[in-house]
Amino acid sequence: MSSRAMILGASLVLLAAALACRGTPASAGPERPNIVFVLVDDMGWADLGSYGSKAIQTPNLDRMASEGMRFTDAYAGHTVCAPSRCALMTGKHSGHGTVRANAGTAPIRDSDVTIAEVLKRAGYATGGFGKWGLGTMGSEGAAERQGFDTFFGYYHQVHAHTYYPPFLVEDGKPFLLRGNAGIYGLEAQEVSSDLESLQAYKRLSPTGPFVPRKIPAGDYQFSHDLVFERTLDFIREHRDRPFFCYAPWTPPHAAYHLPEDEPAVEAYRDKPWSDRAKVHAAFVSMVDRHVGELLKLLEELGISDRTLVLFMSDNGASNRFEGELDSSGPLRGAKRSMHDGGIRSPLIAHWPGVIGSGVVSDHVTYTPDMMPTLAELAGADELVPDDVDGLSIAPTLLGHAERQERHEYLYWEWDQRGRQRAVRHGRWKLVSDKPGVWQVFDLETDIAESNDIASKHADLIENADAWIEANRTPPVGRR
Repeated sequence: MSSRAMILGASLVLLAAALACRGTPASAGPERPNIVFVLVDDMGWADLGSYGSKAIQTPNLDRMASEGMRFTDAYAGHTVCAPSRCALMTGKHSGHGTVRANAGTAPIRDSDVTIAEVLKRAGYATGGFGKWGLGTMGSEGAAERQGFDTFFGYYHQVHAHTYYPPFLVEDGKPFLLRGNAGIYGLEAQEVSSDLESLQAYKRLSPTGPFVPRKIPAGDYQFSHDLVFERTLDFIREHRDRPFFCYAPWTPPHAAYHLPEDEPAVEAYRDKPWSDRAKVHAAFVSMVDRHVGELLKLLEELGISDRTLVLFMSDNGASNRFEGELDSSGPLRGAKRSMHDGGIRSPLIAHWPGVIGSGVVSDHVTYTPDMMPTLAELAGADELVPDDVDGLSIAPTLLGHAERQERHEYLYWEWDQRGRQRAVRHGRWKLVSDKPGVWQVFDLETDIAESNDIASKHADLIENADAWIEANRTPPVGRR
C-alpha cells in the first residue's frame, strides 16, 4: 500500500469518527465535503482582525476563524498573481510550475493537471468565479479546458485590472456588459461586433485604471457584484451533490474604485487616510461581507456541516499602507518581494463539526499543498499526479497534527524581475535577490526578517543550494 493510500485511510477513519460524534451514523461512512475555496487578490497577512488589524472591520472572517482553524504560517505559491495561481491549481512550486512569469498571457498546458480536473474526475461539480489568469480564451490553459464545468469572470489577468470592463468571460465566450461600453469610448454595438474575435479581447482588456476612482451609481455594472452572484448561484444549483466552488475574487486588487452605493465605503469615508488606503479597506470589508453572506447561504441550504470553506490571498499586500492600515503587520516587504510580507498569507479553514473551533495552527504550509489536501478529503487521493510538490494537510485540519507530514523546504523563485529565490526550512528563512548571495533569518526570533545571520549559517545556504539544484527544473519557453 502506498504512503498516500495509508494516510488517506487513516484520515477517512478520523473523518468518519468526527461525523459520528456529531450525530451521523457510523454505518453511513465518511461524507465527502463540498469545497469552497475563496482566493482573494493582494490582501495583506495583517488585513484581517483575526490577524491583528486594528484598522479594517472584518467581523465575518474573524467569526470564521473563531469557529474554525486559523493558520499563522501559511504561504501563497508566489509573490505575484499568475505563478501563484499556477502553484495552487497544479500543486507544484514555482521551480516546477508551467507559469513562472506574470504577463498574464502564458497558459498552463494540456498536460498540467489541476485541482478542478482531479475533483471533476472524482464526481464533483466544478465551478470557478473571478480571476483565472492561467490562459486566455481559446488557449489550452482556458478554465473550461482545465477541469471546470463552468467559469465566469476574467481569463486574462490584466483584464481584471478594472471593475468596470466592457465584458466578462462565461465558459470561454464574451459576456457583454453593455452599460460599461461608454467608459471606454465605445458604442454598445462596437463591443458586440469586436468581441467576436480573440484579438478584440486583447485590444479591449484594460491595462490600468481607465475609469475614475469614484463611479456614480447608475447603469454601470460593477463586475465583482456579478461574479459574487454567480458564486452563490452555483452553490444553490449544486446543493444536492458534491461541488468544488473556486472563488478567485479580484478585490482588494487595484484599480481602486468602488461604486458610491457600496456599503463598505461609509465605514472609512471620514478616516484620516489616503484615498488608496480607504478604498483598500473598503474592498476588504466588502469581501468580508460577501464571505458572511456565503456562509449564511450554506446554513440556509442546510449544507454548512458538510462544506469545507477555505480563505486565502494569492500573495502579500500590494501596498503596506504604513501608519494607516499596516497591511503587512510585522512582516518585511509586500507584493513582489520574497520576504514574508510578499508571500505569507492568511489561511482560514471552516467546517462545522469536523474542524475544531478557535484552533490556531503554526503548521508551515503553502498553496501547492491544496491539491493533495482537497483530493484526500474528497476520497480522490489516487488521482493526484505523482510529481506534485504539495503535501496534504488533512491530518492538521482533522485535528491530528501528530500525523502531519512536513516539508523539509518550501521554495519560491521569480526571474522576471532579476533573480529572486526564497526558501523556508523549519524556523529558517533564506532570501536571495541575486545569484550566489543569500540572506538568512530566524523567523522564530525575527519575524520581521531584520537581522541577517547568513555569516553564521553557511551550512543552511549550502544545503538549500543543494536542495534547489535537485528540486527545480528550468522553465520551458517564456512562461
